[in-house]
Amino acid sequence: MSSRLNKLMEQQGIKTLGDLVRKIQAQPRSGLREQVVDAMTTNETLWFRDTYPFDVLKSRVLPEMLKSGSGQRLRIWSAACSSGQEPYSLSMAIDEYERSNPSQPKTGIQIVATELSGTMLAACKAAEYDSLAIARGLSSERLQRYFDLKAPGRWVVKPAIRARVEFKAQNLLDSYAALGKFDIVFCRNVLIYFSADVKRDILKRIHATLRPGGYLFLGASEALNGLPELYQMVQCSPGIIYKAK
Repeated sequence: MSSRLNKLMEQQGIKTLGDLVRKIQAQPRSGLREQVVDAMTTNETLWFRDTYPFDVLKSRVLPEMLKSGSGQRLRIWSAACSSGQEPYSLSMAIDEYERSNPSQPKTGIQIVATELSGTMLAACKAAEYDSLAIARGLSSERLQRYFDLKAPGRWVVKPAIRARVEFKAQNLLDSYAALGKFDIVFCRNVLIYFSADVKRDILKRIHATLRPGGYLFLGASEALNGLPELYQMVQCSPGIIYKAK
């Protein structure tokens, strides 16, 4: 933990983590807390990370939910969305589903993407990515279809893909009540950073946001390890997702 904060502490003339905590408590409006959040946020991310969640979304989950015809607008929550690759990948996947099912009415799906870091939220909303970010999981076909070249080596997500996504500030340790209800939650590659008790609490509160029969997608290396009263494991090919009871 201290290695991530060393640069910030050096800039602030702070020698120990204890001194850092005391300074934040003494000066709550200094902006130091927000700087610590930015320094601690894990920004490791890819486009269409692990591939299979997006394939399962298109081949199984969307057809099932749209066929049910509840009349409600489908809502997806992308939790801890980092610099925006996951929610924009979801929006592209939805567009691909609509293109492959032209006889179906447009889905009108809303994606709510949340992130704790203010710096990351600003980057998400800008929707601009350099060559290095683009190269991490994005095919040339998707680049051509879903991005506009803004400057040499810099691309911006097309407006139609951005329009489906709304970004909000959210700490996973705080209440989710203001976010509303969801049909699908992507909470991938973030629970590994929490203790077992905190992880269990987050999963319970995510369940409370899911409509009955909604789906939870976790990271490839993550599992529920319990809560059979709340979720049913669904084996896909490949991968596992969880259905809310």
